[in-house]
Amino acid sequence: MLYSSVTSIATATATATSTTNPSLLPHSIYLPSISLPFKSTSKPPLRPSSRLRIRSLDAAQPFDYESQLQSQYLQSTSLKIAIIGFGNFGQFLAKAFVRHNHTLLLHSRTDYSHIARQLNANFYTDIHDLCEQHPDVVLVSTSILSTESVLKSIPFQRLKRSTLFVDVLSVKEFPRNLFFKYLPEEFDILCTHPMFGPESGKDSWVGLPFVYDKVRLGDDEEERVTRVGRFLDIFAKEGCRMVEMSCAEHDRYAAGSQFVTHTMGRVLERFGVESSPINTKGYETLLNLVENTKEDSFELYYGLFMYNKNSLEQLERLDMAFEAIKKDLFGRLHQVYRKQLFGNSEEEQRTLRTVQKLLPNAAPVEPPKES
Repeated sequence: MLYSSVTSIATATATATSTTNPSLLPHSIYLPSISLPFKSTSKPPLRPSSRLRIRSLDAAQPFDYESQLQSQYLQSTSLKIAIIGFGNFGQFLAKAFVRHNHTLLLHSRTDYSHIARQLNANFYTDIHDLCEQHPDVVLVSTSILSTESVLKSIPFQRLKRSTLFVDVLSVKEFPRNLFFKYLPEEFDILCTHPMFGPESGKDSWVGLPFVYDKVRLGDDEEERVTRVGRFLDIFAKEGCRMVEMSCAEHDRYAAGSQFVTHTMGRVLERFGVESSPINTKGYETLLNLVENTKEDSFELYYGLFMYNKNSLEQLERLDMAFEAIKKDLFGRLHQVYRKQLFGNSEEEQRTLRTVQKLLPNAAPVEPPKES
């Protein structure tokens, strides 16, 4: 009886509490154990488990199965990408990597830790600390002129033996040869060139060419092949036009397009083209060309010339083409001057020479006279 009374009191208390103030309802009700002074002949009713949990039917659950699956998928496809050289172009690429849920490790000579925090990335002032994080991909985004010194400063022994090295330089044979020279043989090599930059790709990458060459990939592990695919997939999902070609072929094409473009842009900048109230569409194109090329450093332009063996030939061809155009212009001008100086006398003499014929006795035939 006493046990039943205690149970009734506890139940009544809980009911009253829930009625007056539901927020005061305890999550668990403990029933104290009571020693009876006499032996009870009737067995007490079965007690509930030590804790009675009261939950709302629509309460939020501690886990969401679909969210867990999505999180596991993102983790399985996520890459740990280290960017060495976090300048203007490195920051431009980093934003895309973050959009695709990849983890970023950043290093540069200049302290960009404040920008790294905005991207929810880690910035390392010491390259040794970065390499100890064992990134899947090391992306070299330095200037062409400083690439070799940067590669020589990387502590390769602190990286995983299957690390993938990627470059994004505007020339391709030069970094390819440096990778072969300095990287351990176990490292994979992917040479790439996004044919756009922060200015031309600020709105969208759709349709912009992305050139790549799978220089060296370890085929003993499927994971290494998949890793390269996941990295290239970043640019494919952004809408880039993916172009696979050798480094030598790239440099041959780039000298005839990129180097010539930069050269003409800098020539027009030195010339001093300016906007006017009567700009034509063609002139607007020239102004845009100057605007785009002057944003790039002269160091980049010099690197395009110095480290692409095809650039010197293109520069000579440009010089020859300019001289040929000048020759055509001055040649036509020379004809005009001669005509003004000598009138039609020279033309009449040429006509006489073509009309005159010889008779059998060698006497000349006079041309017909005008009536």
